[in-house]
Amino acid sequence: MSVQLADIWDDDLELDQLVALVGTPGHGAVATFTGCVRDHDGGRSVTRLVYEAHPEAVARLQASAARIAERGVSVAVLHRTGSLAIGDAAIAAAVSAPHRSEAFAAIADLIDDVKATVPIWKHQFYADGSDDWVNSP
Repeated sequence: MSVQLADIWDDDLELDQLVALVGTPGHGAVATFTGCVRDHDGGRSVTRLVYEAHPEAVARLQASAARIAERGVSVAVLHRTGSLAIGDAAIAAAVSAPHRSEAFAAIADLIDDVKATVPIWKHQFYADGSDDWVNSP
């Protein structure tokens, strides 16, 4: 079908906006995903995150969305950058498809593809005052 939106933002993500973008009369299913900042990682208490994106990240996110759209689904995905608090949405995505099984598979594969191919790094801060980079080269 098509990519309706694939971008990186430094502002709050609105899942409803993505759902509206992928809606089409020929598709009977919309699957969504929101990845939120959790308060722990690897047994350690997390207080906040900062996401940074490589200059090619938007192009890679668009390519990821295009790979999924080739299945005949409609895709919208946004990833945050900047400082995020516990509970903030870091990534939001919506996929519409003719049937639910296709929508569920496409949204899962989209998120896996984004995590594997889009150069966005997470600077994680812990309650003990330490910090580290996750997914950084």
